[in-house]
Amino acid sequence: MRILLVNKYFYRKGGAETYFFALAEGLLALGHEVAFFSMQHPNNESSYWSKYFVSEKDYVGDISAFKKVQEASTLIYSFEARRKFEALLEEFKPDVIHMNNVHRQLTLSILDAPYLKKHHVPVVYTAHDYILLCPAYTMVNGRGEVCDACLDKHFMHAVKNACVKGSRAKSALASMEAGFLKLHHSYDKIDLIIAPSEFMKSKLEEGGFAGKVVALQNFLTDSQMEMARKVANTHKFEDAVDGKRPYFLFFGRLSKEKGILTLVRAFLKAAGLTAPYDSAGSDGAVCRATESSEAANDKTILPSNWDIHIVGDGPERLEIERLVADAGSEAASRIQLLGYKSGEDLQREVGNARFSVLSSEWRENMPYSGLESLAAQTPIIGACIGGIPELVVEGETGFAFKSGNVDDLTKTFLKASLVNEINYQSMQQACAKYVDKRCLQDRYIKQLLDIYEAAANGITPMGR
Repeated sequence: MRILLVNKYFYRKGGAETYFFALAEGLLALGHEVAFFSMQHPNNESSYWSKYFVSEKDYVGDISAFKKVQEASTLIYSFEARRKFEALLEEFKPDVIHMNNVHRQLTLSILDAPYLKKHHVPVVYTAHDYILLCPAYTMVNGRGEVCDACLDKHFMHAVKNACVKGSRAKSALASMEAGFLKLHHSYDKIDLIIAPSEFMKSKLEEGGFAGKVVALQNFLTDSQMEMARKVANTHKFEDAVDGKRPYFLFFGRLSKEKGILTLVRAFLKAAGLTAPYDSAGSDGAVCRATESSEAANDKTILPSNWDIHIVGDGPERLEIERLVADAGSEAASRIQLLGYKSGEDLQREVGNARFSVLSSEWRENMPYSGLESLAAQTPIIGACIGGIPELVVEGETGFAFKSGNVDDLTKTFLKASLVNEINYQSMQQACAKYVDKRCLQDRYIKQLLDIYEAAANGITPMGR
């Protein structure tokens, strides 16, 4: 088949791009032809198809007020993108178009290309966030609360709540975009939507896309699996005996929606290094976390050799440093801010961690950090929100806790630290089985080809 993959970034910026390039790798490995449509950027990977990429657009960077106004109109509809997409279609003549993140920099104007009015080309869209339902992408309002207001398709809720970066002006522009796409029936031009989690599928159906959505969990490529198996450490308890300190691991953007401040406060509390904090937690997913642990009680603290490693950077780094400094020198030695890591350096951190932590406080979809942890046989401590609970089989692939709740995460840290070697080895085996059953490249691509065929025939695959 000739498959046209579309994504606004053509470099490895985040989870959507991880999926985008993994998809290309998996399709090419099975002998399919793949072309790309994206945006020009200095960090882009090389591609023959870059001659068709749209000019770079920056809606958040430091650009002049005139240019912001000039580019604001292209946020909603881009004639340049439609024109260049048409030219690419004429050359490549795809059998399937598979879109990923396209809003704002590319826009859905590409689906108005004249070629598509002459030829029936099925269009599949993978939903990496909630932009189809929420002008702010995240279903979190301007007060930081998980929010379902715009499910009624009255997008002015976003303006009222200043949902986009706390700005009513930016929220108004995003609401205009959502309103235009609704009136223009842009989403009617998409044949099938792939939801990487059952949770996202349920939300998309609730928001008006019932009958058009299939759930298909994200996957890891053969090369990603090879790397994960290379760094998987099945001797972590032996390492501890030899003097290496067991640690929890967070890797990702250091931002509030990732729950990083809750994570640091919970670790400090579990280690007995600070006064207790309280948090009610976030709604959004069925939680299998326990109210209390039989193995840990309020008087228990983490053993003094347990640390936490934080990999990544972001806007909350200074606040993390302040929390650590206020807690004293022991906290500074046990909470290691390691900065940005990638490739084998990052994977080795994942493989050597006793547990990785997904502490999100927004409805995260199906984070690759979770899949990479399981593939490296590192169990997950996961927040009960969004698609994260689908990765955590309680007591097997990890432990769950209430999102945003410092007390519950504290108890979960303590419970995890008390897992003995035999039970931990069973958890590692469960992680490996989970990935082998659900997340391998060949399985995913075969199911995806079924979805492409279903989209071409105007049907929704059953049982997904």
